[in-house]
Amino acid sequence: MVERRYGPCASHGFFLLRLLLAFLFFFSFIDVPPAAAAAATTTTQSPPLTDTQKSIMNDIASLVNSESASANTRWNAADNPCNWTGISCRNSSSFSAVTSISLSNFGLSDSSIFAHLCRLDTLQSLDLSRNSFTNLSAQFFANSSCSMKKGLLSLNLSTNQLANSLSDLSHHFPQLEVLDLSFNSFSSRSLSADLGSFPKLRSFNASTNKLSGDVPTSMVSSLAELVLSRNQLNGSIPPGLFKYENLTLLDLIQNNLTGVVPDNFTSLSKLETLLLSDNLLTGEIPASLSNVTTLTRFAANQNNLLGSIPPGVTKYVKMLDLSYNDISGNIPADLFFGMNLETIDLTSNNLEGYVDAKFSRSLYRLRLGTNKLSGEIPGTISNASNLAYLELDNNHLEGNIPLNLGGCKNLTLLNLASNRLQGQVPNEIGNLKNLVVLKLQMNNLSGSIPSTFSNFINLNALNLSYNSFSGSIPDGIMKLQNLSSMNLQANKIDGVIPNSISSLKILIELNLGNNLLTGSIPEMPASLSTALNLSHNLLSGNIPSNIGFLRELEILDLSYNNLSGQVPSSFVNLNSLTELVLAYNQLSGFLPTLPKHAAVNITGNPGLTNTNSNNMDTGSKKKRHTILIIIIALAGALIGLCLLAIIVTLSLSKKVYRIEDEQSPSEDGVAQITSGRLVTMNSIHASAIDFMKAMEAVSNYSNIFLKTRFCTYYKAVMPNGSTYSVKKLNWSDKIFQIGSQEKFGHEIEVLGKLSNSNVMVPLAYVLTEDNAYLLYEHVHKGTVFDFLHGAKSDILDWPSRYSIALGVAQGLTFLHGCTQPVLLLDLSTRTIHLKSVNEPQIGDIELYKIIDPSKSTGSLSTIAGTVGYIPPEYAYTMRLTMAGNVYSFGVILLELLTGKPSVSDGTELAKWALSLSGRPDQREQILDTRVSGTSIAVHSQMLSVLNIALSCVAFSPDARPKMRNVLRMLFNAK
Repeated sequence: MVERRYGPCASHGFFLLRLLLAFLFFFSFIDVPPAAAAAATTTTQSPPLTDTQKSIMNDIASLVNSESASANTRWNAADNPCNWTGISCRNSSSFSAVTSISLSNFGLSDSSIFAHLCRLDTLQSLDLSRNSFTNLSAQFFANSSCSMKKGLLSLNLSTNQLANSLSDLSHHFPQLEVLDLSFNSFSSRSLSADLGSFPKLRSFNASTNKLSGDVPTSMVSSLAELVLSRNQLNGSIPPGLFKYENLTLLDLIQNNLTGVVPDNFTSLSKLETLLLSDNLLTGEIPASLSNVTTLTRFAANQNNLLGSIPPGVTKYVKMLDLSYNDISGNIPADLFFGMNLETIDLTSNNLEGYVDAKFSRSLYRLRLGTNKLSGEIPGTISNASNLAYLELDNNHLEGNIPLNLGGCKNLTLLNLASNRLQGQVPNEIGNLKNLVVLKLQMNNLSGSIPSTFSNFINLNALNLSYNSFSGSIPDGIMKLQNLSSMNLQANKIDGVIPNSISSLKILIELNLGNNLLTGSIPEMPASLSTALNLSHNLLSGNIPSNIGFLRELEILDLSYNNLSGQVPSSFVNLNSLTELVLAYNQLSGFLPTLPKHAAVNITGNPGLTNTNSNNMDTGSKKKRHTILIIIIALAGALIGLCLLAIIVTLSLSKKVYRIEDEQSPSEDGVAQITSGRLVTMNSIHASAIDFMKAMEAVSNYSNIFLKTRFCTYYKAVMPNGSTYSVKKLNWSDKIFQIGSQEKFGHEIEVLGKLSNSNVMVPLAYVLTEDNAYLLYEHVHKGTVFDFLHGAKSDILDWPSRYSIALGVAQGLTFLHGCTQPVLLLDLSTRTIHLKSVNEPQIGDIELYKIIDPSKSTGSLSTIAGTVGYIPPEYAYTMRLTMAGNVYSFGVILLELLTGKPSVSDGTELAKWALSLSGRPDQREQILDTRVSGTSIAVHSQMLSVLNIALSCVAFSPDARPKMRNVLRMLFNAK
């Protein structure tokens, strides 16, 4: 049993809800089971194949059945091959002929299958994507007797491990119209010549390969789609590319292209999508783009583009992204008025002048942050009635916030920070009832905080800091139950802090410093964990003892007030405290014991004594600084004389020690235990666990069954025959807190009191001189990574994947909902263990508590976890957060939906999925078609879960949902 004092962790009630959902989910698939659906489609029997084709198909079936791990993809030789999964045939009066074969995601790697495929002279479409082929058989591309190639219209080899030269495929497919080689390692010495050898090619996708050289210009005139993103192309965009009048899609993202973009787009009258992002392009934006009536998406962000934005460029487009360039000049008056315009991103340029424009009703996202825009925010922005994201931060905007902004009732994010706005915030802003993030900091706003802010029932983050707001804090703000961060610092707010502030149950950060607040400090929300800053006010009275029970609080600043009395003894509970500032109050008595790593400043409290020898306050440090310099100088000479002798002595002694240590590290090769402790209350485990048996197991490499970035797992059999997992943490790695065994033991004991079926909870721990070990129940059937991407990759159907998603979400919601929220340092499919095919357990929950980032060697991935799961904001915050965990969970959802790993050939799954999320028809490409095609119900639910996954991997942490909301959305996904 878990004692309540260890943490009311949200989600115990989720178990019954999840059980009920499981029954509902199960019965939702009974209406049209896949087998029944398949039977319905085959009631009319196809004519048989010729003996030759039947023999060929049986040969192919033998290879497929031997390599496919899933019963759903195995072929029954007794059936007509035309009825096999992935096979389509053309029927005649007496015989059928195989015209299409789709073996996507069948787990194939044996290239001998190509020899059999070559004999199918009626084949028109071949899909071998998402397998493990490493090389194309010579019989496939060089054998003149390969009759299949003569009539093949579509070939998909994407997402394999092919490293052939593109020339191996050229000159052999006279009828080929569609060729997809994306996500491989194809190379080419002459891309133009290779593509020119396909006389009827309409669509070519070689994204994410190793193609180099110039952009090709020797293709056939019928080419409509050219996708060469994420390669190594260089040089400029050639003028010859503009002779391909049938182009509808041109994607050159993430190459090394240089030079200016040619202004010849009027010749591409059918162009719909133009993607030039993340290159080295210079020059101006081509004005001819304004005349391409079919263009719906244009992205050239992350280049070095100059000049001004040509008028009319958004006349037809839906999505325009020119962010992170050097574009200057004024914004054209018609830029935001495109009839179909939905998204426009001009972040981080040098745009200036007024935002004086008309706005399209279809506009959904407008990002103009980090420019040099001036003037007022136009009232006409209310015409953008569908606007959900508005970012005008870090400009030179002035004047009042327009009343009409309240007409954008769909806004969820409003960022006007770091401008020169002034006057009062209009009450009409309260009409924005869907707001999740409101940022108005660093302006010249004044007056009182509108009481209509109480309408923001979904508000998560509120930042009004560094303005001139006056008056008291409205009581209505204390009713915003979704608020997790409130920053009112550096204003002129007076009055008392409302007692109702304790009702903000999920508030993790509160900053009210540098104001004119009076009265006493009320009871604070128990959820506060990041920071509580009440400094530089006029607060008086005693420090409430309630603050001492904010166990996860990291920064507490109560300095420069009129607080009196003693510091509450409850401060001994502030185990996570890193900084305590009580300077310049009227406190007295003794400072309670604090964590050794906490920095303390009690300067200006003559009656207050710091008894924490390891927490020297700032004032004491300054007084002792001069004395320390003198002492060090006097001691330097003596140390210099002794140093050489000491080094020689230690070197010799260490050399002897190392030799002896290598010969006999311990008796019988088993590490010597310095301490071991049970943290489980379960008597069965307590009587079964034998620490020496655990150490014997880890001394034998054959017992290793799993390695992760930070840990190694061993299987250990106890004297009574029960099996446990022993996880080794390497103390010699500098990122672990060497010498802090006491803190380590305390943290593990706290975690051992948790209880959740979707979380791996430690049962015991063992410490040796060099290493630390944790013991768990051994229920390991593999990791989610193993089942998705390893040898077992074909056995997970959608109900199993959905169940895994629910389980991980429930476990993560539980950890985030604890009184002391548990953050995950490394959340990935490799750290999620499976008790069964649909019962996940989150592992490595202790890493965040015991790793010391200050000892990092500098590698981001060393501290932040596994590449592909690291949230983008970590690069500049260097801090783990709940929102970061949500991002990692979103990547896991995408893996379950796509079957793809988190990184493929250097491309992160989240970025790839987001790049395809703009259009509904492209979203279909994200899903694992082998799974999504099993039934309409599955397909619909996967699309719903995809929307959840995409929200979790949003670039902005503020835009991501909380885990409790993610879990709710997953439960409701249909």
